[in-house]
Amino acid sequence: MKKNIFYLILIGAAMCITTSCSDDFFDVKTTNRLTADDAAAATDADPSKTASFVDAIYNVLVQYDLVSTNHDSFGLMAVLHARDMMTEDIVMSKLHWFNYDYQHDNRDQTYRRTNVVWTYFYTAIANANTVLAMTSPESVNKEILAARGQAYALRGMSYYYLIQLYQHLYPISGSGDRPGIPLYYAQNEGKENLLGRNPVKEVLAQIEEDLTTAVDNLKGWTRNSKNQVDYSVANGLLARYYLLSEQWDKAVSAAQEARSGYEIMPASSLFDGFMSINNAEWMWGYDHNAETTSLYASFFSQISNTTGGYAGLGYAPRLIDKRLYESIPATDERLKLFQNTAGSLVPANADPQTTVVWKLPYANLKFGYDGAFTMDYMYMRASEMVLIEAEALAQKGSGAQAATVLKTLLSKRDPAWNASSVTVDDVWWQRRIELWGEGASCFDLQRLNKGIDRNYEGSNHEAASKLTIPAGDNRWIYQIPQRETNENPEIPESANND
Repeated sequence: MKKNIFYLILIGAAMCITTSCSDDFFDVKTTNRLTADDAAAATDADPSKTASFVDAIYNVLVQYDLVSTNHDSFGLMAVLHARDMMTEDIVMSKLHWFNYDYQHDNRDQTYRRTNVVWTYFYTAIANANTVLAMTSPESVNKEILAARGQAYALRGMSYYYLIQLYQHLYPISGSGDRPGIPLYYAQNEGKENLLGRNPVKEVLAQIEEDLTTAVDNLKGWTRNSKNQVDYSVANGLLARYYLLSEQWDKAVSAAQEARSGYEIMPASSLFDGFMSINNAEWMWGYDHNAETTSLYASFFSQISNTTGGYAGLGYAPRLIDKRLYESIPATDERLKLFQNTAGSLVPANADPQTTVVWKLPYANLKFGYDGAFTMDYMYMRASEMVLIEAEALAQKGSGAQAATVLKTLLSKRDPAWNASSVTVDDVWWQRRIELWGEGASCFDLQRLNKGIDRNYEGSNHEAASKLTIPAGDNRWIYQIPQRETNENPEIPESANND
């Protein structure tokens, strides 16, 4: 009962924070209980009633700190940035927000990071289940199907991240019986909530079921904006899952379907291509405005050296790893997204309030400034789908096919690139460059069973953070929050990660 009350509080708080909390919403709450059948009948009669509940899930993904009042907690992008900081690809030149993540010292059960991550994703799951409970699985209404499809997609995505954050999955074929995470369902799904550490194989099966259902429900529906998950994005989420679960043929198909109709941005767009949802390559993101931006407590505050936030003002500039930078060919246009050692590259846009930290050697210029601190959050791009397809082909041993696919991207990035065949590591290197700072790097290390070495000769990493951490080390995964082990009898302290 205690557990149920906790999640009801989360649902109610998230709804009131992220929607207008209409009179109808409170009327529902004052009744004895709104049954799943009653809710489904009401929303089937007026599908627009589900819109604010679906929006609530998206708003949780950008919600500023559901747990405390700290500037390293601003939704999904904070989770992804925290993981990126654990790799060797990003350098924090001064210790500030995210420094404990950078130093691989932010995983313990009593720490904020694991509490925030757990709360964000399970709040999104709870809100997705609310949408599913208030809509009929038998409905043929296109808007109802779309609402359910988005809910399934966001629930599946949440489980996809959670299982990687709280358990080692390599090798995927041998991880099936390892303890995973709780699974929660909507009232009308006919399933009991599974509050314990369900085996990895059961969690993976649920992710696949959620995402394939999302694809089916979203087919043929046209979204209102790129804030929403549609058929292409659901396929993109499924492609990520198939890459994780090593279902190579399915990864190829899903990635192809996902990027159908999208363009790869030309080199001329790179300098403004990572802050506007209107970019032709962006598949999914969050369209920020003056009312939704969280200013200093935001992704761009932390990563952009040209925005007047923590990075740009010099508190903690973000640089690219020297060794990675030096591996980029001179013919590759992406080299210009990072400052050279002379500090002679001038960014197209910079906040006049900022210092000139963008002149620092290896400073990233990728994430810019739009003049109003309302840069959009990017969740998925067509380039990633090319990289998924190429890696899946390389994993199958089809290196020549993988090279052909990869050229779709690299013809817009490095005109000199003309490989006839590529390996998995070749594609991984391209992922490190193309998706730098976008939240993929740590998850790639985990699924490919790779560690980090920041302690090489000439390393530009901060002195106290020149770490060497092998693959499979427990520092890669979080402990389950102490609050959860205290309140959930199905996960005692003895069941926590070491």
